[in-house]
Amino acid sequence: MPKSRRGSIGAKATRRDLRLSQVYRVLEPGPVVLMTTQHKGEANVMAMSWHTMMEFEPPLIGCVISNRNYSFTALRVTKECVIAVPTAELISKVVGCGNTSGRDIDKFAVFHLTPSPGARVGAPLVDECYANLECRVVDARLVTRYNFFVLEVLKAWIGTPRRYPRTIHHRGMGVFMIAGGSIRLPSKMK
Repeated sequence: MPKSRRGSIGAKATRRDLRLSQVYRVLEPGPVVLMTTQHKGEANVMAMSWHTMMEFEPPLIGCVISNRNYSFTALRVTKECVIAVPTAELISKVVGCGNTSGRDIDKFAVFHLTPSPGARVGAPLVDECYANLECRVVDARLVTRYNFFVLEVLKAWIGTPRRYPRTIHHRGMGVFMIAGGSIRLPSKMK
């Protein structure tokens, strides 16, 4: 049997059962983001990791927001939000936003995050974040059944000169991974 640097190619891997409730831990789709909303004069920010890119142009993002989350109603009613991408330096603030509810506190004030007005939506940008994406809901057909919103990015902002920031990735149960180095391989993407 041929050998690779890690052992025999085709050798049976040691496996164990994974509880179905833990599948999300091996398939987390991307960085943890902060989603902001503005409803009835109140801005809120929540941590979110269940999102995925759906289209390049116009950029479409799909995201799942529990109907128990304070931000759910604001997004459903106003149909707009900002997706802000934090870097590893903000991890304690991001976790704080994820472990608290906007029903009880002003997360911008408590976690010392700076809201600033966007150009296309009423929800605020987060000044400390690497990128801010102003979005509107363009498809809500799966919200009732799956809490799944489809967002179109209307305006995108990049705020730091760093090309490949160290983003935060949730592995589940309080475990996070920080994005590391990058490699470049040939690509036919334009």
